[in-house]
Amino acid sequence: MIAQTPEPPYYAVIFTSLRTLDTEGYTEMAELMVELASQQTGFLGFESARDHVGITVSYWSDLASIQAWKTHAKHQIAQKLGQEKWYSDYKVRIARVEKSY
Repeated sequence: MIAQTPEPPYYAVIFTSLRTLDTEGYTEMAELMVELASQQTGFLGFESARDHVGITVSYWSDLASIQAWKTHAKHQIAQKLGQEKWYSDYKVRIARVEKSY
């Protein structure tokens, strides 16, 4: 599904990743992260796709909301497991959306 975002400006967090072969617990954690993120102040929606490279874009109203999500206790557990088990490489980028059509 394509996220239904408000009129700009708002922010996009772009998470690009390469997975390892270890899948234990990954799907459950990914589902939990979507559920928890959607409950956070400032969360506007997300889009995700995976072929060889995975790309997830989450949309946020402001930088403070992004920072709060980054430091959320359960999200930090997921980040640690991702670094240790699930991703061979990843990159996070944050961009301000100025225009949408």
